[in-house]
Amino acid sequence: MTVLHQPTPPPMPAPAPGPGSGPGSGEDRRHMIRRRWFTAVVIALLIGIPAGYLVISAEQSRDSGRDKQAESSATGLKEAWPSKMKRRVFEVPIPAKSTGVAYFETSNWKSSRLYVQFTTDASGLDDFLHDIGSSRSRLEPGEITISERDARTAGWTWPEAHDWAGTTHRQPEPRPTRDITVDLTDPATPRVFVVSTATP
Repeated sequence: MTVLHQPTPPPMPAPAPGPGSGPGSGEDRRHMIRRRWFTAVVIALLIGIPAGYLVISAEQSRDSGRDKQAESSATGLKEAWPSKMKRRVFEVPIPAKSTGVAYFETSNWKSSRLYVQFTTDASGLDDFLHDIGSSRSRLEPGEITISERDARTAGWTWPEAHDWAGTTHRQPEPRPTRDITVDLTDPATPRVFVVSTATP
């Protein structure tokens, strides 16, 4: 007697592993999240740090430009000593014990000017003239070497009753040219007026 066997059904295909399934899949997913987070942080830093630096630099440049423009657009002299750097750049060596020191600076694309006035004594005047490469003998009596335009800019006037003398000390560019006028009405306390012009 023949025994009939039921046909064996074909095996069902195994389901494809879904995301997050399988051994170690949780660790792989956490690793992927950490990697993406780290990449995002690096990109943010690479973009944010230079951008922040540029913003800060631009703001500092604008502030510096505003300060420079405010100083150059002001009228008249500021009662203070010009900085050592200004004195060095414009070659105006003010004697140490000078009084009544005031200055004013202007600049444009053609030239920069430093206007300085101070009162010193007889030896201080000699030292100043010597330090700039000149001497008292080069002061022309009655000569006012500062132009009317520069005098208006600084607010200087030249009363006729005073004893004026002046000289101009020229130098090869880019070193500055100094126009110097001295009030010698009181020889013991000469009053010195200087316009130093530097051309870039």
